[in-house]
Amino acid sequence: MAARSEHTLPSVGTRELVAACRTEIPALTKQLIAAIFTDIPEWTDYSPVSRDDLHHACCRYLTRVLDLVAGDVTSPDRDDVAAAIGRNRAAQGVPLEVMLRTFRLGGQIVWEALLDKAGELPPGEVRKIGVETWSAIDGMSSSLVTSYRSTELEQVRRDERRRHGVIEDLLAGSARDTTFAARAARELNLPAHGGYLVVAVRGDRPHVEIGTETALAALGIRSVWHDRVETMVGLVSLEQRDGSAVLDQVGSRIRGRAAASPVVQGLAQIDTGHALAMLGLETLPATARGLVSLEQRYPEALLLRSPDLTALMVARTLGPVLELPLKEREILLRTLAIWLAENCSAANAAPRLHCHRNTVINRLQRISALLGRRLEGQRSYLELSLALAALEMGVRTPA
Repeated sequence: MAARSEHTLPSVGTRELVAACRTEIPALTKQLIAAIFTDIPEWTDYSPVSRDDLHHACCRYLTRVLDLVAGDVTSPDRDDVAAAIGRNRAAQGVPLEVMLRTFRLGGQIVWEALLDKAGELPPGEVRKIGVETWSAIDGMSSSLVTSYRSTELEQVRRDERRRHGVIEDLLAGSARDTTFAARAARELNLPAHGGYLVVAVRGDRPHVEIGTETALAALGIRSVWHDRVETMVGLVSLEQRDGSAVLDQVGSRIRGRAAASPVVQGLAQIDTGHALAMLGLETLPATARGLVSLEQRYPEALLLRSPDLTALMVARTLGPVLELPLKEREILLRTLAIWLAENCSAANAAPRLHCHRNTVINRLQRISALLGRRLEGQRSYLELSLALAALEMGVRTPA
């Protein structure tokens, strides 16, 4: 609301009326405090506010309304009294609706006091006083809301920064200190002890559905989800639940590729769980979607842990095939992979490869000749399967 112009300056009668009401501020303050409290708790939730604080704020508010009506102060929508009340009550956790109701009640009390003392003032002037009174209350309410919301936003940002720091410390292993673990449990509303799964997610944002933490909480599953530069990390408390059942609930909300650690014990082992979840994630191809457990990727994880040795193993196992032109190489590698997946049955592999059984056999003989070894046998199956898994993860052979 704009400042009062010279053409709307209050009359002498208005100023005298306001001055008379100012002498009754103590009584009006008591009246407002009495009006605030009702039998409906959600309307009167001033429990975090001391009686002295509430009394002082009500007194300041009523005084400022009269100041605005008298023209001693202008620009109620930028009023410092209302803004200070908004900041304090937001910090104390008083609901905004409670504050707005208090402002309306205070405005009503001021207006009734002004009417009671209006006496012989012309009706037109009384109407102007009414307009100024309620304009002042509207403007101060606007200032209150702006200040309250700004303070709330600052609190949210501050809480997010603190939460971010606590989770980062957990991932760094700080919870091995029992004092920190207890503090982290309080900050994040998580148990300090018991089984945990750590989930790591990558892919197009959002990595997981918005509201996942709330949705899991509705099922009784406590968790926190932490957005890092490239990865979303979830800390999921099992609290006596079956890990696979919890993973099913989490997996239904994943929007990228994700891996979960085996169960780790307590916040003290979150760093270990995170390292294992990240290892599982690295075993997945970039095109993968959905959630897997590291327990499903142990062979690939072992290969990833020894990249140099893995590259040598791939070169020794499949080197001659990898030197073929791209099209032939891809056909032979796909044939080999599906043959192994079908328990080394050319008859079962053929439909999946959209070719005749004899074609599969010819391709396998071609691979065997290139490698200079038989493809059958437990050792061969193991080495060929590991080499194909390494290629799927993008392992490169030595030049």
